[in-house]
Amino acid sequence: MEVKVKYISGLGNHHESEALPGALPVGQNTPQRCPYNLYAEQLSGTAFTAPRHQNQRTWLYRILPAVCHQPFTPYCNLASEQIITPNQLRWDPFTIPTAQTDFVDGLRTLASAGDPESRNGLAIMIYTANCSMDGKAFYSSDGDLLIVPQQGSLDIRTELGILKIKPNEICVVPRAIRFQVNLEEEGTARGYILEVYNGHFELPDLGPIGANGLANPQDFYYPVASYKDEQANFKIVNKYLGQLFVAEQDHSPFDVVAWRGNYAPFKYDLSRFCSVNSVSWDHMDPSIFTVLTCKSSLPGVAIADFVIFPPRWAVAEHTFRPPYFHRNVMSEFMGLIHGSYEAKQGGFLPGGASLHSIGTPHGPDALSYEQNVKRDLKPERVAEGTMAFMFESSLMLKTSNWAMQQSIQSDYHLAWAGLKRKFTHGAI
Repeated sequence: MEVKVKYISGLGNHHESEALPGALPVGQNTPQRCPYNLYAEQLSGTAFTAPRHQNQRTWLYRILPAVCHQPFTPYCNLASEQIITPNQLRWDPFTIPTAQTDFVDGLRTLASAGDPESRNGLAIMIYTANCSMDGKAFYSSDGDLLIVPQQGSLDIRTELGILKIKPNEICVVPRAIRFQVNLEEEGTARGYILEVYNGHFELPDLGPIGANGLANPQDFYYPVASYKDEQANFKIVNKYLGQLFVAEQDHSPFDVVAWRGNYAPFKYDLSRFCSVNSVSWDHMDPSIFTVLTCKSSLPGVAIADFVIFPPRWAVAEHTFRPPYFHRNVMSEFMGLIHGSYEAKQGGFLPGGASLHSIGTPHGPDALSYEQNVKRDLKPERVAEGTMAFMFESSLMLKTSNWAMQQSIQSDYHLAWAGLKRKFTHGAI
């Protein structure tokens, strides 16, 4: 019988959890001797001197400190040659390999901007896997990882506890936190990853929307402490400046008996997103669908936004309801978890992706336009049974050489070829 995993709710709160009673020190973080003879180890997510409202750190109380491992050696290089193109790009669903491949070995970079060396930018990756990460753990020194499963449920064991996520849920694993991805009963997995090199993911400001709506803090869940006191050979894979390195150690890295702080992995169910939209006419901007954001130093400008297009009601009068034709000052990478996206009548499939770069025009395909310019504008459910999402960034993305060789649709531009001249001079 499956054991139900427990969680702690509340995004950004200072939490504490202990797997053994009394494992957390009382009244201080580093006593001369910790309960159960554990080691105290601080994991910082921000500079020590960051403003209090931005400061993130967690104290871990573990059987052995994380420093107990052999030196790192090269594992593989994720930073392949980059290709520059302003073209509209779309990929078929990414193939799940037949050879034994775990989460780490199935990581591939699709596009990126900036670099982790200066801690400014992001990377967009996909993962494909058909086996669990037995005897292996992974962490990124480059940035925080937002994981979006598309196929297959994941059992993610982190240093701070266990997160179980399935398609239509997401999780965030902050920089430097070690984790292991194990597959559930489906046996295969595929999904998308957004990594941000600077800052952390947080809820967007609501402005005139007010205090409620979009994603609510109480719907984000953190793991409870769950440790393994295990002496066995373990590989620790580290992503550092786009390359992977591996170190070996003789014990489990998941030996944290208790923890307290506000720097921890968390999960969120996308079905809990409370949508807002126009109830009169025209479109509100897609920023109303932002779940999480990683802000830049410029107010209102994001390094990255995680945006979804969930099932909702459309009621706008005398309005073209699908997303309109537009050119943007943001890069828009889209993925599809399940269903059929409202502005595309084929070609954009679950497990696939598209990329529309800054200044590159895009919008509904010809068939979607023709259907929607004539339709009866009665209130209706939109995107029922569908979940599409977007990684949106103010940065200009370069695609990887690998991405340009993987099931890319060379005929994507033909999606708009059916748009005809309809201009009638003098008529309104």
